[in-house]
Parts: sequence; structure tokens; C-alpha cells
Amino acid sequence: MSTLSRNADILLESSTPDAPSSNTPVAASSDTPDAPLTGSPDRPPRTRWERPALAGLLLVTAVLYLWDLSASGWANSFYSAAAQAGSKSWTAFLYGASDAAGSITVDKPPASLWIMALSVRVFGLSSWSILAPQALMGVATVATLYASVRRRFSPQAALLAGAVLALTPVAALMFRFNNPDALLVLLLTLAAYATLRAVENGRTRWMLFAGALVGLGFLTKQLQAFLVLPGFAAAFLIAAPVSLGRRIRGGLFAIGAMVLAAGWWVALVELVPASMRPYIGGSQNNSFLELTFGYNGLGRLTGSETGSVGGGPGPGGGGGGFGFSSQSGIGRMFASEAGGQIAWLIPAALLLLLAGLWLRGRGPRTDARRAALIVWGSWLLVTLLTFSLMSGIFHAYYTVALAPAIAALVAIGSTLLWERRAKLWSLALLAVVTLATSGWAFVLLGRNTDWLPWLRWTVLAAGLLGAVGLLAGHWVGARVLTAAAVVAILASLAGPTAYTLQTVATAHTGPIVTAGPTVAGGMGGMPGGMPGGARGAMPGGMGGPGGTQGAPGVPPNMPGGTGAIPGNPPTGGTAPGGTPPGGTAPGGFPGGGMGGLLNGSKVGAKITTLLLKNADSYTWVAATVGATNASGYQLATERSVMPIGGFSGSDPSPTLAQFKARVAAGKIHYFIGGAGMGQPSGGSNASAQISAWVKATFTAQTVDGTTVYDLTQSATAKST
Repeated sequence: MSTLSRNADILLESSTPDAPSSNTPVAASSDTPDAPLTGSPDRPPRTRWERPALAGLLLVTAVLYLWDLSASGWANSFYSAAAQAGSKSWTAFLYGASDAAGSITVDKPPASLWIMALSVRVFGLSSWSILAPQALMGVATVATLYASVRRRFSPQAALLAGAVLALTPVAALMFRFNNPDALLVLLLTLAAYATLRAVENGRTRWMLFAGALVGLGFLTKQLQAFLVLPGFAAAFLIAAPVSLGRRIRGGLFAIGAMVLAAGWWVALVELVPASMRPYIGGSQNNSFLELTFGYNGLGRLTGSETGSVGGGPGPGGGGGGFGFSSQSGIGRMFASEAGGQIAWLIPAALLLLLAGLWLRGRGPRTDARRAALIVWGSWLLVTLLTFSLMSGIFHAYYTVALAPAIAALVAIGSTLLWERRAKLWSLALLAVVTLATSGWAFVLLGRNTDWLPWLRWTVLAAGLLGAVGLLAGHWVGARVLTAAAVVAILASLAGPTAYTLQTVATAHTGPIVTAGPTVAGGMGGMPGGMPGGARGAMPGGMGGPGGTQGAPGVPPNMPGGTGAIPGNPPTGGTAPGGTPPGGTAPGGFPGGGMGGLLNGSKVGAKITTLLLKNADSYTWVAATVGATNASGYQLATERSVMPIGGFSGSDPSPTLAQFKARVAAGKIHYFIGGAGMGQPSGGSNASAQISAWVKATFTAQTVDGTTVYDLTQSATAKST
């Protein structure tokens, strides 16, 4: 090895892959992967500083993700209310019901709710008990990614992978939030680790573990969990050091484990009579299979999500509904909505993936390093293309699923090139990657020229300096080369790190949240800022009382109307232009308008006191259209509030006849008006029927600016 390689600084030193040195012990066979790491080229030895460095990485990640969590209040109150319900009722816990009385489930499987509900049951209902588990999942994901990369690469590579993941803006967002994405990413990263362990020795137990983890991922976010399967299957079938028959058998066993891990709950839901369980939210026929293959399945790909608030326009401008998504197409991940969330290192990851596959192309079939590239590369490509081309609802925070693959590929690819730093062509490739990354960061940072305007020029200059230094180091010496590599890393991570720090310092509430500062065209071309972390208002603006105007694909006069999209802060006050305390939109009436659609309403003290009066005498202290609107009242009272029609008010649960029967039985005390979507995207109009019947039958009163109907007293005189 050249003097340049021998004298490189320890910070970036790696083993040479071509052959072990004469004084380095040979690794154990790939058939015995449980043996300690030795000095094999594919298993760099442990160093004294490795464990302290890992501990430091995890400590910084924990501080970053746990910092000031309570600022986001209930975060996504839709899931927070379901966690509260699960902490009160084991039946609600099992099915993932929105309320403890079990009227309807959330529109996802319940795995992520189980963790939050257990935390609330143990520690009580608070922002911390709901959000802290998500932050700890983030720390665990970083640790798992480190372990995955460390199996076959240097500790420096593993640390770089963990740092890239921790500093990805959308990762910092979602590991401080309570959507299901945090658990999904952790489970899939664990599954990738298990798959790579199986590749090392072909042992079936690791494939069983990987399959079971993907199955649990299905119980977290349904079919999205399966996007990683092509890469997992290819890596094991190609590289496992056992016969083809054993590889096929191991793959089949993994599928069986996946089916068992997810299928028990699916079978339970489908076999238990509908009258003995909650209605399946998000479905029109009370079927989890319909939810899986319709609303949360093919509907997300085609845009035909019956009962949803609508996806984004397709490549030709068609499709979509409400426009709650950016335009689909191959450039979606790089556009305004998703670019600053995840795209900082996508070009680098793709370039380094190609370089890595080229470098390992002549390796044996069982090459574990190439198998790692297959696992992470397929994860990135399949998920990237799916998110880019889907015509249904797409939110920028979905891209957190790309973060582990990007981080792994950047670390692995750059390490494979750095190991060959004695070759000018290798340094040239690293220089190209550095220039591409810093140049792309310059573009992303330029989308908000008012936010840290100096940073984009600093990143560009540092990237240029790092690239030149990498090339010059080939002739000048190891110290210059090492310094240039450090500058290149800093230039590549400066942009996402700044976005991450801004994200950590900002409260995020509601179901539509984004990382980093506001950029032009964010959230599918919605300019401006939406309170509570969801940026932007509908193109054309929301109309005044009585209707919505300007939103593409939306009738100009939705029943009930709304003045603006609400996005209420976690405590106190009224979101600008949004719903007042209690959730009644200006000019609103129950059964229409967006009301509390985008976040739980801020609930005043008077209405809370009203709902709690004689609360033990009722199954539901209140009912209201839309689960997000109901969530605010449920979290304020910690009593069951019936979310009529599920998330958007478009599910046929309950029907008008069922609602009348429950009112007649004295199970519901109040009806709260001014929320829900009415009948979006072809869903049920049961909520509108219920709202009209309530208005015609019962007397309205106003409490804390909210219209309330006492369902125990029929109307004797109408008042508004």
C-alpha cells in the first residue's frame, strides 16, 4: 500500500479491501457470523475509540430528538386521542379505536398506537408520554443502522451512516412526532439488519426475524412496509452462502413469518362480527381488506381513494382531488414540497450506489458488501419511484422512509472509494460527488433566500474547496487529503443539519407537517405558511363563510363552509384564519366544511366543564363530525367523543339510524357542530344526514364560540 494510504489520519482510515495484511488475523468463515469481528478486509477490527464515539452519536441524537418535545403539544391529535383511548380500554387498544367506547378505528393498523397507549397507561396522558417513545425510536434506528453498516465496513463508515440519518431533516421531524412513520422506519431498518445477518451465513432464523419485522411494519402502515421486500429477497437469494434450495426455503419461511406476524390481527378483525368491534375507519364497507387494498393501497397509487380528502394532480395535471399533494412525477422528490425534507443527499446516494456496485461487481456470489448495496439500493430505488409516481395523497413527511437507505449508501459508497484513495480516479469520483452535493444544497437553500442567506454560499465554497483538496491530496500528501475529506463531509451535511436544527426549534402540530423553513411552493405549491407546522393555504385561498373557493377539484360551496384551513396551536388562542376555540368554522354548521379536519380544536374551559357534567352517565360525552375535531374534545376531557364519519367525516359510521338509536338510548350527551369534510371524494354522506337531523331536532346553544346541541332535550324553540 502506498505511503499516502498508510499515513492517512485515523479519523478516516479504513481497511484495504483487496487483501488482508500479513500481520492481520484472518476472519472467521462467513458461515459463522456470530464470531467476534476480526481483521478481515470485510470486517475491520474494533478500535478503542469506537464505543465512545457510538455512545456520543446516540447521546447527541437523543438530545436532538428529545429537546423541547412538549412544544408540539399533542402533535397529531388524531393519533394522540387514539392513544388516550387505548390507555383506557383494552378493546380500543387492540383495534386502534379513536375513542375508548370503540365506535371507529383510525385509518391505519394499530401497531404504532400500541406503543403510545402503553406509555400513556404507565406515565399518564401528556405530550411527553406520547412523543418521547417516537424520539427513542429515532435513537434506536440510528443505532440499528450503525450496527448494519458496521457488520462489513469500518467504524468510520458506520458512524457516518448514523450521523447522516440523525441529521436528515424529515427524520428529525418524524422522530419527534406521533405519526406511524417513526415505528415503520425502525422496524424496516431492523429487518434490513436481520436480512444482512442472514446473508452472512444463510441461517433461517435471521430470515424469520426479518419477515416478522416486515409483518409488524404492515401492522404499522400497511402495504408501504412491502416496498423493501424486493431488495431483501434479492440479496438473500443471490448472496447467502448456502445452496439454492436452502435459500429458497429460507425465503419462503420469511414470507410465512411475515404473514403470521401481520395475519393474526387481520384475521381477528375480519372474523370478529362487526357488531362486536369498532368500525374500520377509512373503509366504506367496514372491511380492513378494503382499507388495505383500496384507501391505503391501490388508491394511493392511482388517486382513487374513496372518501379521502384527495391526492395531488398527476403528471398531466389530472387526478388528485383537494390537491393535498404535489404533482406526481420523477422530479417530485426534488421539488419544493419534498426537496428540503430528504433530497439533500439523494444524488450522492445514487452516484455512490453505482460506484459501489461497479467496485464490487467482480466479487464472489457471496460478497456481503455487494449484498448490502443491493439491500439499501433497492430500498432507495423502489421507495423513491413509488413516492414519485403515486397519484394519491402524498405528504412530504412520507420521505422519512428513504432516510436509512440514503444514509447507508452515502456511507458505504464513500467508504469503498476512500479505501482506494491511492487511485486518482477514486478521488476524482469523490470530488464529483462532493461538487454535486454542495451544488444541489446551494439550490435547495436558495428556495428561501431570507433564511440564512450566507449558508448557501458557504456550502458551495466549502464543497468546491473539498473537491479541489481531494484531487490535490493525491500529489500533496495525506494530511491535505484527510483535511479535504473532512471539509467535503461538512459541506455535504451543513444544509441538512441547518434544516434539522430549525425543525427541532419549531413546534409542529396537525397531520400535515414539514421540516425546515418555509419555501416557495411548499406543500404541493401552497405558498405561505399554515399554522401548526403545515405550510401554505389552498391555491386561490379558502372562501368566506359558507363555502370554499379556489381549491382545485373542490365544489365552490361545501356545506357548512370554512374561512380558512385551521391549524391550531397546541395551547391557547385561535389559529390565524382558522377555527376559533371549540372548532366551529366561521359560518360553519355541523356536517360540512373543514372545521377541525387538519388538527384537533382548541377547547375552552366552559365547553370542557359542560361536557364533563354527568359524564359518567353517557357512553360518549359528545359526538362531532370528523375524528380530528373530536380529538381535541377527547384529549381535553379524557372521555369518549364519537368521531362521526372517521377522519374526514366521509365513512358511513354511524349511519343515521344507528345514531338515532344511540341518542334514543341516552348514550350520547351533546353534538358539537362545525367540523368535518361533508362528503369528499365519493364517500358516505351519513355525517351530513346526521348533522341535518340534529339541527332539525334539537336546540342549539353557543359555548366558547362553539355550536352545541344537547341530545337529551328535543328542541322547543330554535336559537343560534
